[in-house]
Amino acid sequence: MNEINNKIFSKPFLDSLFFTQNKWHQHGVLVHTLRVVYYILKNKEYKMIAAGFLHDIGKPFVAFKKDEEDWEFNEWSFTDHEERSYQIIKNWLFVSEYTKKLVRYHYLIRDIKKSKKEDLARFAQKQEIWNSLDDALKEELGRFLIYDDLGKGKKRRK
Repeated sequence: MNEINNKIFSKPFLDSLFFTQNKWHQHGVLVHTLRVVYYILKNKEYKMIAAGFLHDIGKPFVAFKKDEEDWEFNEWSFTDHEERSYQIIKNWLFVSEYTKKLVRYHYLIRDIKKSKKEDLARFAQKQEIWNSLDDALKEELGRFLIYDDLGKGKKRRK
């Protein structure tokens, strides 16, 4: 897991929370999260609401400049943000196991596709996790990914 642990009042934390994520997100984490919840509600997927609110809770803690592109465009990378989000909520007794799984694995589909092209060791690890999940959860993750994508808004640049 990413070892970055930004403090709450640090520039990476506050900037990613309120203003800037990356080329795939029009808004900071907070507005993105609210947009995801909006699409969940619009589609009457009520059992996903808590996951909508919590799925990116770890992002500001792991925001970092990964490469030249991040520096050039003043954007952030969030490697393994979903695992950090899960680590934050895993012991919260008022959060269901269903929500914890959606939070932990919400990026898995995209991570598998990306790592297949860039990092075969990571691909094998993520594919093994995918294969361990039941079909119902896989279907839920596919639907959640749609709401997550809708919450991103339009791309700022290509």
